[in-house]
Amino acid sequence: MICLGVESTAHTFGIGLVKKEKNKKMKVLFERKDTIKGKEGILPREAAEHHKNVAVEFFKDLLDYLNDESIKIDLVAFSAGPGLGPCLKIGEIFSKFVAFRFNLPLVPVNHCQAHIEIGKELCDLKDPVVLYVSGGNTQIIIEKEGKYWIVGETMDIAVGNAIDKLARVLSLGFPGGPKIEELAKKGKYVEMPYTVKGMDFSFSGITTEAEKLFKKGVKAEDICFSFQEHIFSMLTECVERALSFTNKNEVLLVGGVAANQRLNEMLKIMCEERECKFSSVPKEYAGDNGVMIALTGILMRKHATFDYGSVKPRQRWRIEDVKI
Repeated sequence: MICLGVESTAHTFGIGLVKKEKNKKMKVLFERKDTIKGKEGILPREAAEHHKNVAVEFFKDLLDYLNDESIKIDLVAFSAGPGLGPCLKIGEIFSKFVAFRFNLPLVPVNHCQAHIEIGKELCDLKDPVVLYVSGGNTQIIIEKEGKYWIVGETMDIAVGNAIDKLARVLSLGFPGGPKIEELAKKGKYVEMPYTVKGMDFSFSGITTEAEKLFKKGVKAEDICFSFQEHIFSMLTECVERALSFTNKNEVLLVGGVAANQRLNEMLKIMCEERECKFSSVPKEYAGDNGVMIALTGILMRKHATFDYGSVKPRQRWRIEDVKI
């Protein structure tokens, strides 16, 4: 089966064409993506305008590829949520247009599930404790009884959001994660808030404290180092607790922040001490992309429909509401 996946939940518009046969690994046939750049983070209306412009260009590229390779699409999938309303709308319109153009069934995909499915596919994991870390979500997820369950999550802002807020304070631009990670390598430890309550965690307090320290003259390098050490320690502690009470022996790290090497290092050390397997989604598929939507569309194809009007974006679509 060949599926076209469309991703447009936030800062990235991407499409991916994936082929997957039963009991075989997926094959990426075609992929395009583009991410907005800026200094102030994501402005939904501007991001939607970016996605609209990019979608036209990508559709032309897709047509050229399909004509050259004589490939027939079987299914269209799009990221229906959670996400930013204006951005989701562009993905919906584009996906319905392509589905109508080629007379194909359409399947809505949960964005969070897509991050998990591509991680399991590429890392060859079956039943891991999942740490999903991105700009809009930070959750610890397990699979049980045909559903994904959130067993721990942020009580306020997502870890990626916290990182981007710090980057704005330090005037590092957007996205700020890579620059903070680089500065952290030169820094020294300073005390910051560490907030864990059971399986949940909070990042708003440490973000506020980091801003106060910067205004007091503490070096940016020291703030970045300490900020990373604290927030990633919180996550590692809660993942270890999840391993303990679920008796699982695999950990999977997914989402845009999965590209951070320090977070990978902490989780790897913890997993080695517990003698369990740790895997992180490859960097090229850590961020938002159309390939993960296409893969998940194939896995969820029983939900596909030709009734395009019945398919709507859901800005607050919890992964616990998805039957897998």
